[in-house]
Formats: sequence, C-alpha cells, structure tokens
Amino acid sequence: MNQIDLTKGNPLTRLILFSLPLVGGSLFQQLYNFIDTLIVGRLIGIDAVAAVGAYYPLSFLVLGFIQGSCIGFSIPLSQSVGAKDQQATKTFFTNAIWICLAMAILLTPIMIIGASGALKLLNTPSNVFKAAVTFTVISFLGIPANILYNYSAAALRAFGDAIHPLHFLVISLVINVILDLIFIINFHLGIAGAAWATVISEFIGGILNLTLFLFGKHRLTIDRQSWRPAPKAIRKMTAIGIPMGFEYSISAIGAIIMQDAINRLGSNIMAAQSAADKIRQLFTLPMESVGAAMATYQAQNFGAKNAKRIKQGISNGVMIQIIYSVAAFVIINLTKTSLVTAVLGTGSMQTVTKANEYLTIISFFFPVHGLLMIFRNTLQGWGHSLYAIVSGFGELLGRSIGSLFALGAAGYTAICYSNPLAWAISLVYCVIMTWKLFKQDKDGLAI
Repeated sequence: MNQIDLTKGNPLTRLILFSLPLVGGSLFQQLYNFIDTLIVGRLIGIDAVAAVGAYYPLSFLVLGFIQGSCIGFSIPLSQSVGAKDQQATKTFFTNAIWICLAMAILLTPIMIIGASGALKLLNTPSNVFKAAVTFTVISFLGIPANILYNYSAAALRAFGDAIHPLHFLVISLVINVILDLIFIINFHLGIAGAAWATVISEFIGGILNLTLFLFGKHRLTIDRQSWRPAPKAIRKMTAIGIPMGFEYSISAIGAIIMQDAINRLGSNIMAAQSAADKIRQLFTLPMESVGAAMATYQAQNFGAKNAKRIKQGISNGVMIQIIYSVAAFVIINLTKTSLVTAVLGTGSMQTVTKANEYLTIISFFFPVHGLLMIFRNTLQGWGHSLYAIVSGFGELLGRSIGSLFALGAAGYTAICYSNPLAWAISLVYCVIMTWKLFKQDKDGLAI
C-alpha cells in the first residue's frame, strides 16, 4: 500500500505504517552520510572530515531553512488532502512550485558569494579552510536541487505516500556513493568530488519524485488555469512554510555559535565532534522521521476536523519515541567505539576518546529529542508554524549557553551538553503550547 489515509483506521497502526518508510529513508540517508564520511576520512584524510564538519552549521542554517520551508508548504496540501478538496490540492501544489522557484533564484547566489566570509566568521582553522570553502560553495550551487528534492518528497508525503520517496532516496544515495568513489578515486577531485556527488544525486532524486505527479500514481490533471499564481494560497503557504524554515535557521544559529566554539578547540576536536555527530544523527533522524509523520498525520486530521484522532496521535507518537530512544541508547553505547574508529581510524586515540564522550552524554538525552519531534510537529501540522520559531529560539539559547561554557573551564564537555540543553528548553515550550491550544480549541478545531 503506497498511499495511507491517516484520517482512518487505528491511529497507532497508521502512524507506524507511515513512519516506517520515513525511518527507513532517514536510516539510509544517515548510513550514506556515515559511508560518505568514511570515504572522505579514509581516501582524503582527517582534515577533510574536519572541513565537512565546518560546513555542517551552514548547511543546517541554509538547507535547514529550505527543508523546513518545503515541509511547511506541504502542510496546506496535507490539509486539503484530508478534507478531500481536489481543487485546493491542485492549487496548493502548483503555487508551492512557484514559491520554491523564487526561493532558489534568491538563495543560491547569496549563499555562494557569502560562503567564504561565513567560514571565516566561524574561525575555521587555516589547515582546513580552503577545503571547507570548496565543499561549501559546491554544496550551495546545489541549492535548486535541494529545493526540488525536499518539496517533491514533502508533497508525496502530503498524499500519504512515504514509500516512493524512500525508493527514490535509495536510488539517489546509491548513485551518490558510486559518484563519490568515481570522482575521488578515478578523477582525483578530492573533497570537491564528494560535494558534486551529493548535488547530482539529489537532483536525480527530486526528478524521480516529481515524475509521480506528472505521469505516475499521483498524477494531477493540472490545466493552464491551475498554474496561475493564487495570492491567497501563496499567502497561506508562506505564512506556514517560511516561519518553519526560520525555525530551522534559528536553531542553526545556535549550531553555528557552537561550531565556532568547537573550532576554537582545534582540528582534532573538530574531527571528533564531526564524526560523533554523524553517528548521533544516524540514531536521531528516525525520531525526526516519526516527527515528520506526525506533522502529516496532524495536518490530515486537522483537515478532517477529527479532534479525537489528533489526541490519540500525540499519545501514540510519544510512546513510539520513548521505546525507540531506550533501544537507541543501548545500541549506541555498545557500538560507539567501533563506529568512531570506523570513521576516524585508530591514529589519534585522543580524538576517538573525545568522540566517545560526546556519544555517551548525548545518547542519554535521546528521549528529550524524540518528544520534541512529536510536540513541535503537532503544532506545525495544525498550521501554527509561528510557535515553531519561538521553539527555535529555545534551541538557540541552549546551544549558546553550552558554547559560552565551552570557552571557559568546562571546555569540550560543555559542547557535549549543548544539544540536550537546547532540546529540553524547546520541548518545555512546545508541550505547554500544545496542551494550551488543544484545551482551548478542541471542540471547534480552530487550533
């Protein structure tokens, strides 16, 4: 079953069925990131791993904005699907494409021009600066491909289809690994080859997603009239999508502040944190996938005006995240040394030890991250993306506090606690707002 109607059936079963392809996609994506880091570390060197780590907060800032915005653009689409309004579905789909095109034209040149200056502001060490600039500029050249992939995948999920995006993700990531090896080993392109491999494969994945709307299962019979910009639809999508994008970016500012503190601690610490955080993402992105499923679930049931299913979805999502978090904590603490040495090798035991410390601390707080994904995405599914911006400031505050302590006596240990603190502050706010809004509006569903 490729398409799941989230307004019908047992909420727990529906959430699990819809989440599994998303979790599979996240695991495959992070497995690729892990393999990519391994390829870069083993074939190019540890400085290349540090260079990619320097790019990560900028990626979080810009590509996170894109991902958040594209998910937000799909929320009205999900609501129209839940309400079974075909004309509104076509209108939201086409107008989101116009918004995405404008975003690509605006963001791409700005970020390419500003890449070098941004890395300087992050105090990127001189021994990895040139490689970091190369990787960052090429990655930002791929912003249109990233927008294409993120919106097309979010639109498919709005229809309850999480299977096809997974299939196409697997295809594009296999292409990515193959291109990595060809560009680095055969063409000797170094870190530039790794960046180009990602851009090309992401574009292919986006095209594959889009074909389902043009020719495949979800084909929309869109006439010329449907392609005309609809100001009301554009206003609604930007009112939800842009704040969601800014929420990601505000969170990323905290990551940038944290990266600056990490960079000041030297390239060995940069490599340790970069490798450890890649492993951490391998375990936490499934939680984010469950959160993404929750956003679609809540949006469809909001469109269907079913308050009972909305409440059941929250409680079932919480249960899923807690069970997974406990399992992830056990697994990561049994395998962390093997995973870290697979990425970094055994050349620098100090770096391996620091990476292990990061994983030990952060894995203890996995339940906090998992619950944040449920409550934040519930608010977003209801269309309250402005509250997500406030939660983003909570993450900014947490990472800023951790970074401040990292520059003092606490050092690297404070870095290890920065993300958990950010998650906790944001979670408290999202829980309060979810409870308040549901209690006030559950009868009329003017949430």
